[in-house]
Amino acid sequence: MAKPEYYYGVHSVESLLELEPERVLTLFTLKGRDDQRLQHLLSLAEPFGISVQKASRDNLEKMAGLPYHQGVVAAVRPQQTLNEKDLDQLIKKEPQALLLALDQVTDPHNLGACIRTAAAMGVQAVIVSRDRSASLTPTARKVAAGGAEKVQFIQVTNLARTLAHLKETAFYRVVGTMLDEQAKPIQACDLSGALVIVMGAEDTGLRPITQAQCDEKAYIPMAGNLQSLNVSVATGMALYEACRQRLHAH
Repeated sequence: MAKPEYYYGVHSVESLLELEPERVLTLFTLKGRDDQRLQHLLSLAEPFGISVQKASRDNLEKMAGLPYHQGVVAAVRPQQTLNEKDLDQLIKKEPQALLLALDQVTDPHNLGACIRTAAAMGVQAVIVSRDRSASLTPTARKVAAGGAEKVQFIQVTNLARTLAHLKETAFYRVVGTMLDEQAKPIQACDLSGALVIVMGAEDTGLRPITQAQCDEKAYIPMAGNLQSLNVSVATGMALYEACRQRLHAH
């Protein structure tokens, strides 16, 4: 059997117990912890016969890999990695899906925050390239606060090629965010229908090969003097506008 993964943090473990309890092998809880939130987790685990073990703070920290585990760690069967085939299945089932693509976002905290926002804004899948991008580590899952179980996380070999494939085979429109002379304010872009919003890393932005696949370039208008935002904050703003337009269209 493959080595278990460790999920930690109340939101992350709670979401897992609600949506995929069959993957949870053992629930480890901090010795001496007995509050309402823990009782709720135990009540979710009980119907599935999930083993619950008390553990010291040190042992929890070893499993989680850092001290911010909130007194809860779950040993979990590894999830199957989703790829291009899974994306094709998704767009067949949801031809008007809202998708988020991240171009070389390497920080797991930023990835987790983007996934959390994506889940809140109705995004069906977050697409990243397999190389030079953060993967769904326990840290990313904790920051996603349950969002990682609600949104498909798809790793592809070549992001630009995947965007071209979505355009050619499923008539998706690709909107990339960047500071560029041709870019329009995000609210002036049509963000309805079959759509991929592409966000780049804060330091490098979208690579030229990714920009070449964008049907439209957008920027987030700002009144202040600072023209750069953390990628997860910018993602939240772009997805909020997409969500607003899509709700208004119904």
